[in-house]
Amino acid sequence: MSLDGPIENATRITPVKKRALYKLGLRTVRDMLYYFPFRYVDFACAKKITDLVAGELASVIGELTHVDAEKTWKKKMNLAEGTVRDDTGAISVVWFNQPYIARVLKPGTHIMVSGRVSIRRGEKYFANPKWEIINNPQPSVYNMRQSTLVPVYSETYGVSSEWIRWQIKKVLNEIRDIPELIPPDILKKYHLPGIRQAIRAAHSPKNLAEAEVAKKRFSFEEIFFIQLDRQKEKKKNKENRGAAIRPDESLVREFKTSLPFSLTSAQERVLQNIFEDFEKPYPMSRLLEGDVGSGKTVIAAFAALAAVKSGYQAALMAPTEILARQHFEEFMRRLKGFRISVALLTSAESKKFPSKISFQKTADISKNQLLKYVASGDIQILIGTHALIQDRVRFKKLGFVVIDEQHRFGTEQRARLAKKKKEIESHRDSLKLLKKSQIGYMTAAPHLLSMTATPIPRTLALTVHGDLDLSVLDEMPPGRKKIITHVVSPKDREKTYEFIRSEIEKGRQTFVVCPRIEPTTNPSTRLGVSNQPLDAARGEQSTTNSSNFTDRRQRLKLSEMKAVKEEFKKLNEHVFPEFNIAMLHGKLKPKEKEHIMNDFKSGNIRILVSTSVIEVGVDVPNATIMMIEGGERFGLAQLHQFRGRVGRGEHQSYCFVFTDKTTAKIQDRLKALQESKNGFELAEYDLMFRGPGELSGKNQWGMTDTGMDALKNIKMVEAARAEAERMIGEDPELKKYPLLKKRVEELSQKIHFE
Repeated sequence: MSLDGPIENATRITPVKKRALYKLGLRTVRDMLYYFPFRYVDFACAKKITDLVAGELASVIGELTHVDAEKTWKKKMNLAEGTVRDDTGAISVVWFNQPYIARVLKPGTHIMVSGRVSIRRGEKYFANPKWEIINNPQPSVYNMRQSTLVPVYSETYGVSSEWIRWQIKKVLNEIRDIPELIPPDILKKYHLPGIRQAIRAAHSPKNLAEAEVAKKRFSFEEIFFIQLDRQKEKKKNKENRGAAIRPDESLVREFKTSLPFSLTSAQERVLQNIFEDFEKPYPMSRLLEGDVGSGKTVIAAFAALAAVKSGYQAALMAPTEILARQHFEEFMRRLKGFRISVALLTSAESKKFPSKISFQKTADISKNQLLKYVASGDIQILIGTHALIQDRVRFKKLGFVVIDEQHRFGTEQRARLAKKKKEIESHRDSLKLLKKSQIGYMTAAPHLLSMTATPIPRTLALTVHGDLDLSVLDEMPPGRKKIITHVVSPKDREKTYEFIRSEIEKGRQTFVVCPRIEPTTNPSTRLGVSNQPLDAARGEQSTTNSSNFTDRRQRLKLSEMKAVKEEFKKLNEHVFPEFNIAMLHGKLKPKEKEHIMNDFKSGNIRILVSTSVIEVGVDVPNATIMMIEGGERFGLAQLHQFRGRVGRGEHQSYCFVFTDKTTAKIQDRLKALQESKNGFELAEYDLMFRGPGELSGKNQWGMTDTGMDALKNIKMVEAARAEAERMIGEDPELKKYPLLKKRVEELSQKIHFE
């Protein structure tokens, strides 16, 4: 049985089961063995039935006196129902949508069941408990013969945790060869178990301590493999020759003097990092983290100016047209006295004039003419969206690339912007706009600066962005007022509306953010996306728990979510009818969005109701109110981004987070937002208390739960990074470890380094 063989090689499965396993991401035998439990049920702490308390999580051991498969008359739901009895009494057990249990379990069988004790019509019962058949009804004898820990796996419709457990047990009994990929010296150094021992301990531990050791090994393994891939990329980058950019002292003084403010010490430090990188023989690859409003754009403009003055072109790519236009205007402002040509290229503002150029004066320009100027080098700085990576865009001498909000672009998109000499030469025949003599050739790779306003915990940055050097802007410009944040309960809604009205009457403006565009009038309608249930918070297709019950619950979540069109109508007609209100969302055409934003910036629109499209790139100093509906639907990092849209002017700003949910978990999260000093605090909060999967989504990064959980351990991440650096330094191609090399290459296809 090969680890890389299809899962049907390990067990006989029906097409229905196969589809269900694929939904869980289980396609190969290796996937099955690496599908670890998310918790363990400890049957050693079994209670007597008479001692059970409603609402508690508990386990009991007893005889199954009867079990039947039934179908409820009202809901047409298949279920298995039985009774478990010990020497103190009996309790009912019910398994919903699992009628097969009535065929597997027979009356007279001794079993252990574990779950939450529910109550119905005054009688206690277990609903959907975990279960285990035992051969000896005496707990003391059972404890001596086998582990009392039973693994619990994430399920999906058609595949239960118990079924997965038995299949993994079968595979472990049959498979003979599980190659060890981590070098023996590293295993010994960090006291990690071997692969076979660790897999058995993960799926069938003798105790929780053994399970934790196995978890430690697999956490280290995934981070180590990722670090190997990242360090390979870093070493490969150092083999290229970087553009020779050497900013002189007079240029530095002139730029600083031109600013109407002084740079913060953090900005000075980051600029020093960048200029030192420019001096190195290989191209810079640096990630700049900076909270909203910390001054990243000024740094990008300064570095671009240095590149231009050294004879190179610079490019800045932003994820949205709104943000690209804002950067264009900012560069124009900051570089006005340096006689630099700056141009804007977006996808489709209009067929005739899709772009803008500034030779000290802004003017519309056709795309064809702009491309000629870029290819000839007459445009020195080009700013735009993903339109910059179209094949027709050719630079004469690109030396510096900036990617803003870099997590919104894929690695491939970023690489395509930083074009190498060979790629340009391969397209020279298609470059018909210029004479052959005008074609320039790159002799060096451009420097790369990635920027993000989404704070990333150090462990995540060191792992996912392991090939990038890290700079952090951890200081805000002086004089900037802290945004006052309030979590608003339903009873305080009207009072908050009145406060917002008073601010608007003073001449201020307001953002209103909603999770969705359209209201859901029919719970069975799923926005025409697919026949899969949707995750309400992210708008993504769900990959787990697609039973009828979960499906209905997801639809209900959708129907409860605040929608832009619905909120616009309510505010316009009932709450603030005296003010000019508009709405902004992703379905609008670029020209419509631009027109609305211009009206909002000019003050003609007093309230802007929007989706998360305004998360980045909107700078309206007169907007002092951020009102967020359905705050529990957004992650903390996103809420912090919304909050950063205000507080950009001289007036005190406020952020009101409305929520109808009162659970302790939600209240704790929103309290963290209310009390935090900056986005870095929030990122660390998410990491420690909600898990890294909640921080940015394991689906975004492609890492497993085990790998994401490892990010809470800075020592483990640093150890894995150090070992990877050492190995790549000694053996860059991992020739001594062919199996390890193959596994790292496979993993790099799954992990999204974005």
